[in-house]
Amino acid sequence: MSKNTVSKLNLRMTIYCALFTALIIIGGYISIPIPVGPVPIVLADFFVMITGLFLGYKYGLISTTLYLALGALGLPVFAGGGAGLAVLVGPTGGFLFGYLLVTASIGFITTKRKPGIVTNLIALVIGNVLLYLVGVPWLKVQMNLSWAAALAAGLTPFIIGIVIKIVAASALGRVLLPRFRETLVSASVQQADSGEE
Repeated sequence: MSKNTVSKLNLRMTIYCALFTALIIIGGYISIPIPVGPVPIVLADFFVMITGLFLGYKYGLISTTLYLALGALGLPVFAGGGAGLAVLVGPTGGFLFGYLLVTASIGFITTKRKPGIVTNLIALVIGNVLLYLVGVPWLKVQMNLSWAAALAAGLTPFIIGIVIKIVAASALGRVLLPRFRETLVSASVQQADSGEE
């Protein structure tokens, strides 16, 4: 690939990173408070999963890092319009930083293994396990809870939602991911051909 082709591909992926960051932000505004804990049910984590599936670990991490950076700078991008460093170091901070692990693990697994629904499911499950392995202990420490209380507030109410989101993300990946990757490949080939002419 020529430098011009690589540059155009990088520009395309930068646009995709911004688009997926916007989707994560929108997902954070779709927030359902629950009475048993401070962590609402949101769709931000669903779009974080989608980001890992579609962008891979490198660009997925860029997109998720951009989301966290915008929130840290004070833009109201977190769940329910939250913003600032206080949110990042508060009770839900572990889940927010856990988004990086979700994106990285899903992106890494799906790019290193044979593509398919089984690979996607494995990646999505591992990504969510990592998310709650970070988020629940963080919640426990921040709120000085027992393990039982932390699990009751930060995991148990979300199990059904997690399963639904994993199934939905896997189905979406199965339908759209091959087309998305074909689009990237064909765009690269067209740019390479036009660069050679």
